[in-house]
Amino acid sequence: MKVLRPGLLTTIQDLGRYGFQKQGIIASGAMDPFALRMANLLVGNEENAAALEITLMGPRLEFESDTLISICGADLSPEVDGKPILLWRPVYVRGGSVLAFRGCTSGCRAYLAVAGGFNVEKVLGSRSTYLRAHIGGYKGRALQEGDRLEFGEPSEWGAWQMRMLAAAGGRSADWTISSEVFPAYGKNPVVRVIRGAQFDCFTPESRQQFFASAFRVTPQSDRMGYRLQGPQLSLADPLEMISEAVAPGTIQVPSEGQPIALLADRQTVGGYPKIAQIISVDLPVIAQVKPGEKIRFQEVSLEEAEMLYLTREEQIQQVKQGIALRYQ
Repeated sequence: MKVLRPGLLTTIQDLGRYGFQKQGIIASGAMDPFALRMANLLVGNEENAAALEITLMGPRLEFESDTLISICGADLSPEVDGKPILLWRPVYVRGGSVLAFRGCTSGCRAYLAVAGGFNVEKVLGSRSTYLRAHIGGYKGRALQEGDRLEFGEPSEWGAWQMRMLAAAGGRSADWTISSEVFPAYGKNPVVRVIRGAQFDCFTPESRQQFFASAFRVTPQSDRMGYRLQGPQLSLADPLEMISEAVAPGTIQVPSEGQPIALLADRQTVGGYPKIAQIISVDLPVIAQVKPGEKIRFQEVSLEEAEMLYLTREEQIQQVKQGIALRYQ
C-alpha cells in the first residue's frame, strides 16, 4: 500500500507495549482498543495485529494488490475509487484502487485493518508507534507521503472471505457487527469512573462539581491525555505527593484545578492528585470525543466496573465465534 496523502495523524498501532513501564517505557497502543480489535477480527487477524489509527482527517491510500480491509470506529466517510464503503464489516479492495476519506461525520479516530496486518518490525514486543520516542510503527513516526507499507500473510479465514467477495462481484460483505456490542459512542457522552486514590482530598464542592458539571475537551489534547476545561477543582488542604503509577484513564488534577484524563501515550508515573479513574469499557468512548466537545462523568462502583468489563469481553468473544462460524 502506498501513501498518497498522510492525513492529519495516521500511525500504526496495536494493543500496546506492555512489560516495560518499570523502565519508563510507556504502553502506547490504540486509543480505542475496541475498534482496533473489531477491525482485526473482521479481516481474519489476531485481535492484536497492527492496524492504522486515523485521526479526524483521513489519508489517501493506494492499494497495490487485492486485499481485504475493514474500518471501525469514527465515521470519516471512507470511499474506494470515489464510491462510499460501509464501516464495521469486511470490504474487498482490488489492486490499483484508492481509499480516501471525505470528512469526519462522527467520532475522532478510525481504525483500518488489512488481512494479514501491517508487516512492520516489533519493538519490545509491539508494533505500536510511540511518537515522542520515535520507536515502533513505521520508522517510529506518523505516515508521510510516499511511504509504502507491506502486508502480512492473510489467515485462512481472511483469504476465504476475500475470495467470496471477489466471486460475488461485491465490495462489502452483507453482514456486520451488531451495534448492540458497541461502546456508548456519541457526541458529548457520559463517561463512567470510579473514585481516584485522592478523591477524598478534594473539597466537597469540587467533588460535587466533578460529577455535576460538563468538561470541554480542549485543543491542547493529544494521545498522551485530554486536557479538560470546566469548574476549578480544589484540594481541601495542600498535598505533597510522591509520584506513583498511573493507568489508562487516570484523571489527574494539576494545581490550576483543570483535570487531565491520561490516555494511550500517558507517562508511567504521575505526581498530581487523582480524582477519578475511567473504567476500561469507557476508554473507547472518550477516545472518540473530538476537541471542543464535552463530557460528563458518572460514578460507578469497582464491582460494577468489573462486571461491565467481563460482559464486554464475553460480547467480543461471541463476535469472534460468530465470525469464525462464517468460514464453512
